[in-house]
Amino acid sequence: MSPVALLRIAFKALVRNRMRTFLSVLGIVIGVAAVITMVAIGEGSKMMIKEQIGSLGANVVMIFPNNRSTGGVRMEAASVQLLTIEDVRALQKKSEYLSAVSPLVTGRGQVVAAGNNYPTSISGVWNSYLKIRGYEIESGVMFEGEDNMQKVCVLGKTVADNLFPDTDPIGQTIRYKNIPFKVIGLLKSKGTAGFGQDQDDVILAPFAAVQKRILASTNIGSIYAAARDEQSAPLAVDEVKQILSEQHKLSPDNEVFRIQTQQEILDMVSSTANLLTTVLTAIAGISLLVGGIGIMNIMYVSVTERTREIGLRMAIGARGIDILMQFLFEAVLISLTGGFIGILAGACASYIVQLVANWSISVTVSSVVVSFSVCFVTGVFFGWYPARKAARLDPIEALRYE
Repeated sequence: MSPVALLRIAFKALVRNRMRTFLSVLGIVIGVAAVITMVAIGEGSKMMIKEQIGSLGANVVMIFPNNRSTGGVRMEAASVQLLTIEDVRALQKKSEYLSAVSPLVTGRGQVVAAGNNYPTSISGVWNSYLKIRGYEIESGVMFEGEDNMQKVCVLGKTVADNLFPDTDPIGQTIRYKNIPFKVIGLLKSKGTAGFGQDQDDVILAPFAAVQKRILASTNIGSIYAAARDEQSAPLAVDEVKQILSEQHKLSPDNEVFRIQTQQEILDMVSSTANLLTTVLTAIAGISLLVGGIGIMNIMYVSVTERTREIGLRMAIGARGIDILMQFLFEAVLISLTGGFIGILAGACASYIVQLVANWSISVTVSSVVVSFSVCFVTGVFFGWYPARKAARLDPIEALRYE
């Protein structure tokens, strides 16, 4: 019997039992739509995380004192190696793979200006920090000089909107812990970075001014640097370790300083996102499994109800393979119809999630192809056994069946 004839017979059989067919197709639709939506949300999350972490800056290398633990033993405060301005200058002078370096010290407190106040942080940096973090000046200018002690600052968009909602902040004065800082520049908005950090909630001021006038300390909280390109980042990390080891007279394999790159942060967060996507997809896949079991159940009922029909077909010359293919075609037709509708439903559901929850989604071609392939395999797998049972019926016993 030709495939076209088998398809016509399968279609007529399914149309005769519309409600049963509809419920079987519905099970597959729900399963496929759930898988498509979960994968789309997971892929969208990874894309969003990558964009947000990428907004931290191009090929950023971050250096911190490792005051947590070494070798599983928590380090005492006296044994912690602190970063110094000499470390920054050594990196600036000796490094071949770093294109920019800046120290960073941060204080957090209440900022007052023009009758408004706002809790935020003030960061002492060199002007190279803009290049490292990918900040740009929207209006005004950036302060210059590595030893600049001037009480001037550059505001992020969030701080400016809260302190000067109706006026231009350039030329205005803010007070941080009763120390006045003149606003000379406004940063372009960068939005939210990884972990929900608002990159516009920042005040940048000359490093020396913040370190000595506000913090009254000679220590450096961290050092930010930019690798020359993405390929140089791993080499830059090794180079930083070597230079800092020489500066502090330590062995190169020490863990006194913690060095992180943008890629390390991305890998760490992406692994969590991948795990979450896998779990959500597995849960959604259960719906597809239930849909497949529904197909098997319906095909069993169909074989029982059509036992006399099977016997009659065999009596007039139908072979066992013809009966098997007839019922198998019905199962696959149910599965593929459900799969096609499920893919459309999954794409629509993903779009609704994006629209309502403002969540980034990404419906990938691979997820669609895999879902459709799984539907075909589901139809064959769960339809095979009932179809084989129908093909093995004895024609005489089938004709006698009531």
